[in-house]
Amino acid sequence: MTGDGGRERPMVPRAEFRSYYGRPILKRPTWKVPDVPGYLFLGGTAGASATMAAVAELTGRRELAGTGRWVAAAASVAGVAALVHDLGRPERFAHMLRVLKPTSPLSVGSWILTPFSTLAAASAASQATGRLPGLGRLAGLGSGVLGPGMCTYTAVLLSDTAVPAWHEAYPELPYVFAGSALTGAAGAALLCAPHADHGPPIRMGLLGTAMELAALHRIERRLGLVGEPYVTGRPGRLLTLSKALVVTGAGLSLVSGRRAAPLLAGAAYLAAGLCTRFGIFAAGIASAQDPVYVVTPQRQRLGAAGLP
Repeated sequence: MTGDGGRERPMVPRAEFRSYYGRPILKRPTWKVPDVPGYLFLGGTAGASATMAAVAELTGRRELAGTGRWVAAAASVAGVAALVHDLGRPERFAHMLRVLKPTSPLSVGSWILTPFSTLAAASAASQATGRLPGLGRLAGLGSGVLGPGMCTYTAVLLSDTAVPAWHEAYPELPYVFAGSALTGAAGAALLCAPHADHGPPIRMGLLGTAMELAALHRIERRLGLVGEPYVTGRPGRLLTLSKALVVTGAGLSLVSGRRAAPLLAGAAYLAAGLCTRFGIFAAGIASAQDPVYVVTPQRQRLGAAGLP
């Protein structure tokens, strides 16, 4: 590269940040795979399904409401099992309920998960046995009210950590998780309720697709360097596959006259939800392991504040 007078100027290589003894600056999250990303997917699908079931009950769509209750109960119970397995001992989950701390996403999330799972299971049990239908209906409505919290609290929980790719994406992650939860619930309904009114789940899937894609696009554009883990390596491949699957699911859900189309749309939506959660989780792990994603944002903030 030449400058004034034809003199060559040396190229300045990209700065390489190192930490003491080659160790990451941040401690890698100890959450297990597939337990935690699986829980992120199951909890979101359960929450959106419960809310869908409550709305379907109030609007007279009985088959759709019944399917939503079953999916909410099964996904929430499976999610709790995955969470307890990650914790290692069941009593550790009980310890999380000793206090309610409004400033802690983990504490608030535990107090959303516990009543939600209890109400969803009670509603499904009432439906299966035919006993206490009034209380079962109230339990279903209660889990539906808590459903939006189940869809998004895990995004707040990730954003509240020091992991750069999660923390810096705090404005968008709740929308990614909410959109993915909607497509997951829509996919489950399309798969498990073939004879129900598919209008509501189709609209849910389209809304969820738009939310998720828009929020992911904003993350990739706004975060700059810290957003690299979302588009490179294994996380990038997972999220690219997720986008392709969710668009495929949305397209297939609009196909009429083909009996297999709703089933294929449902499968695509659910697979997309899994890829989204595993991709976002892997992006966070990758950003915590590379010092460049930790040091660069700190220096940028110091520079913006006029500090050395």
